[in-house]
Parts: sequence; C-alpha cells; structure tokens
Amino acid sequence: MAETSGKHTNAVSRDALFDTKAVAAYLKVNEKMVYTLVSEKGLPATKVTGKWLFPKQLVDQWLETHTRNYPRAQNQLPPYHGLLIITGSNDPLLDKTLALFNRKDSAQVAVFGNLGSMGGLRALRRGLCHIAASHLLQDDDTEYNFEFAVRELDMMPAVVNFCRREQGILVAKNNPGGIQAVADLGKPGVRMVNRQLGTGTRLLLDRELKKAGVNGEKIEGYRREVPRHIDVGLEIISGRADAGPGIRAVAGILDLEFIPLRWERFDFMIAKERFFEEGIQRFLGLLHETDFRDLVDGLGGYDIGLSGKMVFQNNLE
Repeated sequence: MAETSGKHTNAVSRDALFDTKAVAAYLKVNEKMVYTLVSEKGLPATKVTGKWLFPKQLVDQWLETHTRNYPRAQNQLPPYHGLLIITGSNDPLLDKTLALFNRKDSAQVAVFGNLGSMGGLRALRRGLCHIAASHLLQDDDTEYNFEFAVRELDMMPAVVNFCRREQGILVAKNNPGGIQAVADLGKPGVRMVNRQLGTGTRLLLDRELKKAGVNGEKIEGYRREVPRHIDVGLEIISGRADAGPGIRAVAGILDLEFIPLRWERFDFMIAKERFFEEGIQRFLGLLHETDFRDLVDGLGGYDIGLSGKMVFQNNLE
C-alpha cells in the first residue's frame, strides 16, 4: 500500500496514526465511508482538537477481527496422545480446573494458551488447539459466542458451557475514588488499567463505555493493557490504577471492591470432528464431578449450573 512504500516507509510503524484521508486509502474506501465505519462498525478512532485520528495498530486488529472465511489450516493437530491444548480467555476457575485435570491422571496433560477469546477462536480455526474458551457478547446484547464462531470458523463448533460468571469493574478497597458505574471512569483524575483487544472483557467494557457516552481514549490508562484478570487487580492494589474491568472472583481473591455490570456465559468451543476424542471427553467429564464443583467454594461470582452442558442458539442462521 502507498503508506508502506517509498518515502512513507518510516511513517507507518506500530504506533502510527492515520488521518481520515490516510485511513480511507489504507482501507480502500472513500472518506465518507470512514465515518460510517466509525459509527456503525466500531472502527477504532480518537478525536484530537477536532480532527479524527486512527491508530494503525488498532485498525489492523479491527481488520483481523472482521475478517471472514479464513482458509483452513493445512497442518491440523495430530490424533490425541495425552496432550490437551486449550486456548482463549483467561479465568481463575479454569486455571484451577486445568490443575485438577493434571492431578487426577498423570497420563493426561492439559495446557493453556492465554490468547483472549478472539485469539482462542483463531487458534481453533488454525487447528492449534482442541478447545477454545470464549465469552464474546453478541450485538443482540443477550447471546454469546455463536456469531463470532460462525464468522471465524468454517462450520459451527460444538459449544459446551464452562460456567457463568459476573463481570464488572474492580476498584480499591473502600472505593476511595467513589466509582459507582462505567460512566465514572470518565471523571477527571481517574486512572484505569485495561484488558487487551480481542478479549471478551474488553469488548464488554467498550460497549458499556459507548452506552455511557464516554470516549475510552480520553481515560488515562485506557491503552495500558494487561493479559489476565488478576493483573488488573494487582495494578489497582499497587496504586498504579484506580479501576479496571474484571470479574467478581478476582475481587474476592485480592480483597478488592466490585461494581457489577452483568453475568455472562463462558463457553468451550470444540470442532465437531474432534469432539469425541479421549482428552476432550475426559476434560468435559470433569465438569460433572464433585471435585470440580468443590473448586468453586470460596470463589464468588460463579454459577456452574450449566457447566458441562451443550449450549445451542435458537435463531442461528
């Protein structure tokens, strides 16, 4: 593209900012369409002194998120031989479940790649994992994961619920900043820490900020991202941030305050052709055992009433 050749080679870097004309050329659309993409499709943008600017890194991530019909991976995972690979969204209960699985049978090993919900789906598409863990809220504001799976994969995977969990905002003990809602993150002086793009938690926060009429880019720390829920809490405990998106379980673990936003469904996505492989069935079977249910004791913000059960969308086209 024009911006990456000739005298502009050094201008387009990881932290480059496009103006409206440049991003239109980059996306190969007219400038009027750029404003439509911002308002209707969530194209990342920020306004500085009345002028729209577009961080190239975020534009590239937005493009990948909206890409459909990826080619099938040429090199699929080999037949199961005792190594179960799970990728996707980070969760403390999932960490405990993986440890339980590994303790119960020394002939089976489960490993986890913390890639975020979208990263997990992409790994599943590329044949790099057996299970993708995801909690991506759909545009209907009620259903989870199905539309994203259809967009990213060649065919609808099997969907098994892992848990329901409560999402919200983590703040310091006794809530010294008086933060009561998402809108309060936009108050002067509030410093936040964030989760990375592609995570279900970031998707939810951005939707809630938009509903509240808050421009996230204007919040101090909005672009400071950490990879795990527990890291958000640690940033708050350290005093480097006043608030950040996270789940109630982390508030309980770290003795933080919690402002609830919503309960969400956290699912496992599994390619149907691999669903009955030994490792997958062993892991899913664990969700019905007392040992798994005992893991929830002492962890607030979880509901395991659906754990281990297949989930279906009623109106999937």
